[in-house]
Amino acid sequence: MIEKLDPAARAALPRTLPEWRLVEGRDAIRRDFRFRNFSEAFGFMARVALLAEAQDHHPEWSNIWNRVEITLSTHDAGGLSARDVRLAQAIDALLG
Repeated sequence: MIEKLDPAARAALPRTLPEWRLVEGRDAIRRDFRFRNFSEAFGFMARVALLAEAQDHHPEWSNIWNRVEITLSTHDAGGLSARDVRLAQAIDALLG
């Protein structure tokens, strides 16, 4: 079974993932992205999809024109896990 983040890892989230924020009412993290247009947003989503598939960990997300919202939580763990942190870091790395 996948374990939830321990208290030390949870406390480190603001330093580890400064652009991500906790989702109110859920054990999840979220980040909002903005791009110049729909094509850039959709291209970003395609790259994230490849990362997610390679990690076998899939985000909750939405896209409206140039905006992409991504929420991460590990359903098998019942909340945040190291899988979420790894995927968030990989997503951040796409942006340089």
